[in-house]
Amino acid sequence: MIRGTSRAGIYPRSRPNADMDLDQFAADAPDDDAPGDARVCVVATQPDTFERCRAGFYPAPRSYDRTRADFAYMAFYRTEPVSAVTHYARVTARTEQTRGEPGPMDEADWKALIDPFSEERVVVVFEFDDLVPLERPVENDLNGVRGAWYCAVDDLREAGTLSALRERAET
Repeated sequence: MIRGTSRAGIYPRSRPNADMDLDQFAADAPDDDAPGDARVCVVATQPDTFERCRAGFYPAPRSYDRTRADFAYMAFYRTEPVSAVTHYARVTARTEQTRGEPGPMDEADWKALIDPFSEERVVVVFEFDDLVPLERPVENDLNGVRGAWYCAVDDLREAGTLSALRERAET
């Protein structure tokens, strides 16, 4: 059994299963201590995108509304290997980058993250702190997350399913 510690420090949170993300059991996982009323932008991530999120950034074509929206945190709905919102992170910077110019993304990032979805040459790269695993992922009982949803951190903590989160969120 993989064991993690609760906030009390000595008891396991729960037993992992094949559908959950094991980051919540890591000893060095950041604390889930964001203010409950902080605004969050929830976005969908495929595996390549989520790996860039782990590296501290998420790009969006400049034309997407989320690049101009006001929020302090981003949360990540993962399409694989789970179908759930599993993590969030505090946004620390928004950097505009043009293809071929220096910035957080290199050419491989452009090819993997932007080219399959957009022909735009300018993106806004959201940079953030370490990803915080949700103690209880928000599981997919719909057709996933499309576009961007906006909610509060407490909504992520309290919603067990995407339909419950969607009821609380602005889409």
